[in-house]
Amino acid sequence: MEWDWDPWPPEEVAWRLAGVRSPWYVAGGWALDLWLGAETRPHEDTEIGVPAGGFPEFRTALSAYDFQVAGDGELWPADGPAFEAHHQTWVSDPATGRFHLDIFREPHEGDVWICRRDASIRRPYREIIHRTADGVPYLVPELALLFKAKATRPKDEADFTTALPHLDPARRAWLYAAITRVHPGHPWLARIEL
Repeated sequence: MEWDWDPWPPEEVAWRLAGVRSPWYVAGGWALDLWLGAETRPHEDTEIGVPAGGFPEFRTALSAYDFQVAGDGELWPADGPAFEAHHQTWVSDPATGRFHLDIFREPHEGDVWICRRDASIRRPYREIIHRTADGVPYLVPELALLFKAKATRPKDEADFTTALPHLDPARRAWLYAAITRVHPGHPWLARIEL
């Protein structure tokens, strides 16, 4: 199903969330572009990651907007049972119905981020969030690529191909180990090793 998106650019998201104290970061393809310092492809949405326990603060900051849980190609009320079953919450304009933001509610323990695909992968938020010169927080590239490894849609393949040459040895090693753990035998592994 096609949804009507008018995504906020990362700078606008940062402006709208300026008063939020919980850690958060731009995720997905935008995270890689913020890391690279250039928009390498069009983005049909804007995704951010937030600690699940801090979600109410984000809902308050964006209280003028509607929230719906997204998953399996469906949308549900944010206050219903789907909230616990799915990690994505879409933010839309109540007047137009157009979606502006996709919020990933991520597992965590205090200040430690936990990978939703393998709870043994954990890192402190201070290590996984970097900022642009303008202060926009984004997910470090090795984590953004780990999440992109699941689907490997054409845009994920393009993002991987663009980002890989810029990864330093430490980031490559971390990504290799994490993909080996979460997606054993993944075709990207041979390319990361080179």
